[in-house]
Amino acid sequence: AAGAGGTPCEGGDVAVREAGVDADLEWLESDPRHLILTRDDPDYPPLLAQLPDPPPALYLVGDPAMLRRPQIAVVGSREATPQGLRTAERFARSLASAGLTVTSGLARGIDAAAHKGALSGPGGSTVAVVATGPDRVYPSAHRRLAHRVADQGLMVALWPVGTAARSSHFPQRNRVISGLALGTLVVEAALRSGSLITA
Repeated sequence: AAGAGGTPCEGGDVAVREAGVDADLEWLESDPRHLILTRDDPDYPPLLAQLPDPPPALYLVGDPAMLRRPQIAVVGSREATPQGLRTAERFARSLASAGLTVTSGLARGIDAAAHKGALSGPGGSTVAVVATGPDRVYPSAHRRLAHRVADQGLMVALWPVGTAARSSHFPQRNRVISGLALGTLVVEAALRSGSLITA
């Protein structure tokens, strides 16, 4: 067995690793919408596979067919202005109505507006790439939105069950958002921001 950093597990680390695998398997079997997609799976997103060192596994909640549709990332400030929120929502609705899947990170501000806009149009779809395990929602205030995304689109997590949000997760999440999308639309972002790094 190997630890998260790729080093051999010893003693109690093996038990911790096995408990984590058991939790993942229990989550996988608890709902037919749950899926774990590994890098060697033929359904692994081909654009994402082109990244150097793509994620070894994706934890999915919702419709995995979303990963095969053309995606556009819509990202931006968590502290967006009212005009920025309206702009993101309108762009997302229009892009989704044109047949694109809107991909974002479920964060406050522009991300949430993008998901809501994509879901508001006829047949609109969205993908949320989250910075937690598949059983967590961050921020917790977006629990209802996360359920809507899972019901009408797809939630993607990069970390196993039980993983809380950490600051180091957000750049990795942003990398996957950009890796899934054909392009990135940034709505309101600071000069030194994760949104511009994503773009």
